Amino acid sequence: MEEILNQSGIDLLFGTARSYSKFRPQPVSDDILRQAWDLARMGPTSVNCQPARIVFVRSPAAKEKLRPALAPGNVDKTMAAPITAIIAHDMEFYEALPRLFPHADARAWFAGNEAMIQATATRNGTLQGGYFILACRALGLDCGPMSGFDNAKVDAAFFAGTSIRSNFLINIGYGDAAGLYPRGPRLDFSEACRME
Repeated sequence: MEEILNQSGIDLLFGTARSYSKFRPQPVSDDILRQAWDLARMGPTSVNCQPARIVFVRSPAAKEKLRPALAPGNVDKTMAAPITAIIAHDMEFYEALPRLFPHADARAWFAGNEAMIQATATRNGTLQGGYFILACRALGLDCGPMSGFDNAKVDAAFFAGTSIRSNFLINIGYGDAAGLYPRGPRLDFSEACRME
C-alpha cells in the first residue's frame, strides 16, 4: 500500500482534530455509529481477537445510569453530549477465536490463562477504542475520550453478569469549538523516540 492520505485527510484524523468537551445540539444517527464501527473493526488486533465491546449511552435513562460513576468534572459534559460510548472489552473474547482466527487453535492459548487474557483483552480493546476515535473523526464526528470514572460502577450498571469490563469513555457528537482549550504541547521525536 503506497497511497498516501492527502493533507485534509491527515488534518481530519490528527492535524487539526481536537478532543472536545462541548458539543453542538445536533443528533448523532445510529447509522453513522454503525459506519464508525464498521471502519474501526478493520484495525488489527492480536490473532484477530477483537475483544472490544461498545455501549452507546444516549437516552436520558441511560445517562442517569452512568452519572453516579462519573468523576465530578466529567458529569456536566457527559450529560450534555449526544452520545457517550463505553469502550469495554470481553474477557471471554477467546471463545470467538475458532471463527475469528481459524488458522490455529488460538482459543487454547488463552483458556485458563488469566494473565494472558487480561493483558490481551485490555491491550487490544484499547487499540480498538483508538481505532474507533479515528473512525469517528473520519466520518466528521468529534470525540472527547475520558478516563475519569469508576470502572466498577460502570460494570455493575451496564455489564452485570457478563464477562465484559469497561475501559474508557468517549463523548461523541459535533464539537463546539467554543469549549476548546488551547492545544497542549506534544513531545517531539527526540523526546519520545529513539533508533537502535
